[in-house]
Amino acid sequence: MALVKVKPTSPGRRSLVKVVNPALHKGAPVASLVESQKRGSGRNNNGHITARHKGGGHKHHYRIVDFRRDKDGIAAKVERLEYDPNRSSHLALLLYADGERRYVVAPRGVAVGAQLQSGADAPIKPGNTLPLRNIPVGTTIHCVELQPGKGAQLARSAGAAVQLLAREGIYAQLRLRSGEIRKVHVDCRATIGEVGNEEHSLRSIGKAGANRWRGQRPTVRGIAMNPVDHPMGGRTNGGGGWHHPMSPWGTPAKGYKTRKNKRTDTMIVRRRHATKG
Repeated sequence: MALVKVKPTSPGRRSLVKVVNPALHKGAPVASLVESQKRGSGRNNNGHITARHKGGGHKHHYRIVDFRRDKDGIAAKVERLEYDPNRSSHLALLLYADGERRYVVAPRGVAVGAQLQSGADAPIKPGNTLPLRNIPVGTTIHCVELQPGKGAQLARSAGAAVQLLAREGIYAQLRLRSGEIRKVHVDCRATIGEVGNEEHSLRSIGKAGANRWRGQRPTVRGIAMNPVDHPMGGRTNGGGGWHHPMSPWGTPAKGYKTRKNKRTDTMIVRRRHATKG
């Protein structure tokens, strides 16, 4: 992959930086592994906007990704690498020895023709999926399950990775990219290595219209609104008071703890904000 800065033939292209990967497949995805996707637009069943700044965007299908990796003991060959409009990482199309094809999140360094495998007996190499009890301590992993058999939930975006720190009894300790240390059952599966497309964060969109292509509508600052529209609105250059950052409904927007899942608090060994408790 390479970062490409295009010629400034227009204002929108002057700051455009693209991530180009010549190895990506240029055709359509596998028809049996895609399904239709409903337009979100941030509205609920009553038509009310419940998630702001969503709407429009280019149509695309959802790629059915195998996050369970439960075909144990059957070798698979990476047939091709594909772009996925639904996530920052790329996809790898696996062709199993029995003829079945599945999409998986493409690991870093895994190229077309590579042999991948899943199961407790799989070799320790990038792209292979094993239970945490069979992965050596200190290994970098991604696509980690939180419950055995549920499918990968942690470290699925481009360039993401988790480090296996220790194993104690039926739990393994993982250090997440945020700095949080968390316990996960040793029967949960994880994939060796890091997620590919690590240069995704270095791209530059270039213009506002490119975000509209992605279904992102404009965001207006609260301080630019009137007091009737936002708690932070109405400030003028000559007066007005500073207000704590908050949402239009008065919920603090910075530094406010929003975690409500106390059921799994015991699984967190060290929080990502250790000084805040």
